[in-house]
Amino acid sequence: MLPRMRSVLVCVCVFVACGACGGSSASSATTSAPIASAPPASSSAPAIANGDVVVGHPPPAFSFTASDGTKIDSADLRGKPVVLYFYPKDETPGCTTEACAFRDEWDKLQKSGVVLVGISADTDDSHRAFAAHHNLPFHLVSDTSLAIAKKFGVETKQIDKIGTIEMRQTIVIGKDGNVLKIYRSVDPSKHAAEIESDLGLGGSA
Repeated sequence: MLPRMRSVLVCVCVFVACGACGGSSASSATTSAPIASAPPASSSAPAIANGDVVVGHPPPAFSFTASDGTKIDSADLRGKPVVLYFYPKDETPGCTTEACAFRDEWDKLQKSGVVLVGISADTDDSHRAFAAHHNLPFHLVSDTSLAIAKKFGVETKQIDKIGTIEMRQTIVIGKDGNVLKIYRSVDPSKHAAEIESDLGLGGSA
């Protein structure tokens, strides 16, 4: 009787030790259970944490006012494709190229119901001047506090004489309210065509 009890005690001790270090199959099964039972991404599951933007999942909820006074709230955009494109600075060469390319494709984007929002750390006054100078028909949003960039995991960079800027990145959200694509690197000369392709609109030649 005594030898049998000793073997049982040894087995229990081994199981606990493996569970503590995270190396046992039993520990893996326990952590995977909630994932298996989680609702699909297209359901009404809550948005994931700020900065953790993942394709196939809802983005963090957002609400802001564009420089033209338009209120933009994620709760009102379900059923519409949404493009949030972050860029460094108004009236700089790459940013102007990117903005004007979106402008040139605006008719196609607008007819497809796309909500296009350009976001940078520039002020509302700067955005209004930029839009007027280049006839930009879409929304521009001021993110001087960089709170929106942080929410979407967009990197920022400090540049002498300019200050902190948001790097050129884009979040594409599908009609179902889930993230469709994430661009952490952008070629401003090609980006409008890429977005059209992502949304099934066909890129410009």
